[in-house]
Amino acid sequence: MTIRVLLVDDEVLVRDAVENLLGAFEEIEVVGGRDNGAGIVEVALELRPDVVLMDLEMPVVDGIEATKALRRMDAPPEVVVLTAWRREDAVLQSLEAGASGFLEKRASPEEFRRAVRAAEEGDSFMSPRSTRELIESFTADAKGSQQRRARARIRALTPRELEVAKLVPSGATNGEIGERLHLSPATVKQYVSAIADKLGVTGRIQIATILTRAGYGPDL
Repeated sequence: MTIRVLLVDDEVLVRDAVENLLGAFEEIEVVGGRDNGAGIVEVALELRPDVVLMDLEMPVVDGIEATKALRRMDAPPEVVVLTAWRREDAVLQSLEAGASGFLEKRASPEEFRRAVRAAEEGDSFMSPRSTRELIESFTADAKGSQQRRARARIRALTPRELEVAKLVPSGATNGEIGERLHLSPATVKQYVSAIADKLGVTGRIQIATILTRAGYGPDL
């Protein structure tokens, strides 16, 4: 099955580079490109992408608003945010808007492939290096008291949940965690949801931050 991808970035050189990069993978087809999020729903209805690779900072309509618009569709495509790391807060806002993951523009071809495939399969993808940098931006002032609070929070997890949670900061997808722990992706997804509920958070970045503060940082 071919995965249809729409590129949305205001830099034509970036769009061309990503299209050329993805062209090396037989299972991925770039069906179009746009320089901002204006009219993104109409574009999606016309081109029917499975996955949208979305820049954050663009003129007219930025990536966050475009992601919100796409996720309101009846059968929305998955959105993976492309970032150059100028605004960590915007990455979090895009995830809250419904993006399924994020990827650095400097990521390797294989990371692009993994991100597209994970999104199409309904999984989440967080570029490992990106995850580490984002977490570090939150934990730069982390001291002993933060570590104690984080460790107290993870005591609510079962041993199996802790096994899964420890792998989240690495940026591994549900499928990759499942392969390592001999679980199905659907089971891992259920574990991640349960972990988030027990920790009182809403997503993988928050889980990764708490685990990093507790001493279980990205295994890169």
